[in-house]
Amino acid sequence: MKKTFLFAGIALTLLAALALWIFLPRSPWTAEETEILRGLWIGSLPPLPSDPSNRYADDPRAAEFGHKLFFDTRFSTSGDVSCGTCHQPDLMFTDGLSLAEGVGTTDRKTMTVIGTAYSPWQFWDGRKDSQWSQALGPLESAVEHGGARTMYVHLIAEHYRAEYESIFGPMPDFSDQSRFPALAGPVDDPAARAAWDAMSPEDQDAVTQVFVNMGKAIAAYERMLLPAPSRFDQYVEAMLNQDWRTMNNTLTEDEVAGLRLFIGKAECIQCHNGALFTNNDFHNTGVPTGQGLPLDMGRATGVQALLNDEFNCLSQWSDAGESDCAELRFLVSEGEQLEGAFKPSTLRNIAETAPYMHAGQFASLDEVLMHYNHAPDSPVGHTELEPLDLTNGEITQLIGFLRTLSGGVDAPPELLQAP
Repeated sequence: MKKTFLFAGIALTLLAALALWIFLPRSPWTAEETEILRGLWIGSLPPLPSDPSNRYADDPRAAEFGHKLFFDTRFSTSGDVSCGTCHQPDLMFTDGLSLAEGVGTTDRKTMTVIGTAYSPWQFWDGRKDSQWSQALGPLESAVEHGGARTMYVHLIAEHYRAEYESIFGPMPDFSDQSRFPALAGPVDDPAARAAWDAMSPEDQDAVTQVFVNMGKAIAAYERMLLPAPSRFDQYVEAMLNQDWRTMNNTLTEDEVAGLRLFIGKAECIQCHNGALFTNNDFHNTGVPTGQGLPLDMGRATGVQALLNDEFNCLSQWSDAGESDCAELRFLVSEGEQLEGAFKPSTLRNIAETAPYMHAGQFASLDEVLMHYNHAPDSPVGHTELEPLDLTNGEITQLIGFLRTLSGGVDAPPELLQAP
């Protein structure tokens, strides 16, 4: 009799344990899916990488100086264009336009600078390989800031000499305009170019050094602009902590369905992977040429511009040693796969940064996903896309998920406005 009761008790205990196991909340994701989501989680973002090419990258004084330069409209020929004109904090450091507008109109959409310290390549075509060299390009672009480097050096000498010298050391005397003209530099403007060519190599180097230090200060500021956690990150963190109540209350069923599509059927993570939702590589996705614009070869021309760039990692203006420039030394510089290939933008805050693609060809996320769904031929090279056969409902779910990636900027509030 005692054995009967004992066996009955054991059976009841096992049944209770089984019932508890059946009804206990569990993760809706497999072990493999969990690791994919962990990789997309902002908590997986590694520490900010060093920039050997910029010895001032983590100097707080340089960042403070760069913050001022970033928003100073005097650094343009019109007097009303700054870096912050196209990279507006309230638009996630973009501008809401199809094509960026400075003193003129460019042929590319403004990319965000949030999190770009993690990328080995800058711009849609990767024609720059550091934040500081990227910052210098628009300053001498005829349609962005419109200036030339002696103009900027004179402005630094007039308005920021003490601050500059406290970081970079003594500034040469640029007051002799016969040696240092008001507007001279290796730019498209014929008069400015001729004035530059007439300068001695020593004077050119003295000017360029100050110009380069401007870029390095701006980069020190931009390194502080990082993405903040979003609802998606809260969901993953709750899942990893087995906090099922929080997890189930963070995303809706449709948003979770969109996430499943993102890592599965829609194949988005082929390009948009990692904690920044970009692999920082270059892909031809068959995006049409921008209206009224010439055919854009993308990385095919960008890589050549990078190799010939006066300010690349291997240049005399870089603080890096040759061994620090592996990305540049071993990059793929030719091949059909570069034609019409562009860098995938980060998807963090993507719902706040319309329009989309390298020339703002698509006004909405719906248009973007319809393009990927149908996978048209590329205007140049060969598209990597295959038709996805997503339903309208699935596209809606995907868009719902993408909206959960909006988290804003992780930076002190004072850095998100002009000083």
